[in-house]
Amino acid sequence: MIERLLKLPLDIHLFLFGPRNCGKSTLIRSTFDEKSRVYIDLLEAEIESRFARNPDSLYDIVQGLPESITHVIIDEIQKVPKLLDVVHRLMGATTKIFIMSGSSARKLKHGGANLLAGRALVYNLYPFSCFELDEDTFDLNHTLQWGTLPEVFQYDNFDKKQKFLQAYANTYLKEEIWGEHFIRKLDPFRNFLEVAAQCNGKIVNYNNIARDVGVDDKTVRNYYSILEDTLIGFFLEPFHNSVRKRLSMSPKFYLFDPGIVRALARNTSIQLEPKTNAYDNAFEHYIILECIRLSDYYHSEYKFSYLRTKDDVEIDLIVDRPGKPLLCIEIKSTEEVNKEDISSFINITKGIPNSISYCLCRDRFPKMIEHVNVLPWQQGLHQLFLPD
Repeated sequence: MIERLLKLPLDIHLFLFGPRNCGKSTLIRSTFDEKSRVYIDLLEAEIESRFARNPDSLYDIVQGLPESITHVIIDEIQKVPKLLDVVHRLMGATTKIFIMSGSSARKLKHGGANLLAGRALVYNLYPFSCFELDEDTFDLNHTLQWGTLPEVFQYDNFDKKQKFLQAYANTYLKEEIWGEHFIRKLDPFRNFLEVAAQCNGKIVNYNNIARDVGVDDKTVRNYYSILEDTLIGFFLEPFHNSVRKRLSMSPKFYLFDPGIVRALARNTSIQLEPKTNAYDNAFEHYIILECIRLSDYYHSEYKFSYLRTKDDVEIDLIVDRPGKPLLCIEIKSTEEVNKEDISSFINITKGIPNSISYCLCRDRFPKMIEHVNVLPWQQGLHQLFLPD
């Protein structure tokens, strides 16, 4: 089993959220001893139906557990949010530790679910990081083509990987969105997902997307909210601090995995080739994903944004680190970075006070170009986001 960077505490109640198939159940099962846990899997239809009919039955079950059972694990808790009321009562009536996982926070956030008044810590799990995979397993081009969902690595050929990603997208539509009654009409949302994948990493223009999908902009905003709440993507907001040149005020949106972007955009049959726009975009997307994953695992107070001036000069990623200089990060897929490649980045970062500038790229050799630290991308990620 591949060891994950995220380490769950054994002695405190917690939520573990993450997209489907990112390894939540595997992490939980490997962390908490089988002999000292009881496992309630709400993906099992019979189990879900039982607790949906009578959530209070959980109270009697837990009260009847022997002392040797120290942990109660409830997988896919969003399936029966009312169980959280029972868990809250049990926290005051028993010494058992409750571990609750889920692939969607929407029902919990919008359904008035009891989030345990801060008595449970919240952790997030993502698809594999490059630092969780050994040299024999990790390959950058494979990652940009297929992503890093754990199940991708179980398949040994192009067709199987393609069918898995296509099935994942369809399962998500059926089970996470349609099956949970988050939307009334499936076809417009299906069209939206394809457009959202095609616009991945671009500044969101709600009106243009609404026109392409055939709905109003309010519906598009709701669709994006659904993606965010079901952990399928996230917004990257524009940088809001005062700088010399004003910036765009609209967010970008990124899906959570490069392979899922390609599946939703129906591009899995197209081979990614270096020195193409598609490859550049996929590389930038992946590096941003790694920065955010590693930050969430180790530096939860970091905040991420991007900057674009009125002259369309852009900084791919700005990291606000409490008590430390801002990180300004340029991402380049080129294998040999020179001054001309990052001239705009050099010029704009000169005007940002109390900041440090980095370029993460595929160049094999670290270098310094004026005030910009140019680093091989893995070395840069390790230096900037992994603990000392």
